[in-house]
Amino acid sequence: MTARCFLLLLSVAASAAAIEPEPAAPALLRVRRIYVEQLGGGAQSDQLRDMIIAALQNAKIFLLTDNPDRADAILRGSADDRVFNEDHTSSDSVGIRASVGAGNTDRVTSAGTSTSRLNASSGISDSESSHVVERHHEASASLRLVDSDGDVLWSTTQESGGGKFRGAMADVADKVARQLADDTRKARETPQAHP
Repeated sequence: MTARCFLLLLSVAASAAAIEPEPAAPALLRVRRIYVEQLGGGAQSDQLRDMIIAALQNAKIFLLTDNPDRADAILRGSADDRVFNEDHTSSDSVGIRASVGAGNTDRVTSAGTSTSRLNASSGISDSESSHVVERHHEASASLRLVDSDGDVLWSTTQESGGGKFRGAMADVADKVARQLADDTRKARETPQAHP
């Protein structure tokens, strides 16, 4: 009975070692041709998909195809592009008011009437208000590279409020392509251990 338990444990351990997931980096080495799937998300996701395709084409790491059956991997996920306004309203007011008053009235019947009055008044008032509307443009994409078995080989999430010389969608597309290209180059430069 003990030998039987030992053999059962040994076979379970061997099975667990056989299904251990392969690291993503070696799996990226097998990818040469990519198909970029329609992205889910907002109305602008088709335009962002086209920008990602152009950025990947410029990276010159992969061949891109419009035929998913010919692809080694499929890039899929979702993207969104939002334009919104942010209102900022502020109001400042300063007011200082001072007033001084004095009065004196004397009546003397044989000599006449004497009246004395002193009034002073001062005032400072300042009011300032501002209303600023800031326009924001934000784009984001969450993508994964999947092989024909449905295994995720690589994934990323990129966001941008726009770059100095490019819009938010173009910046996200560039970040996705650059990240995938960098990770693929690292995988290709790393010596792989062969069993």
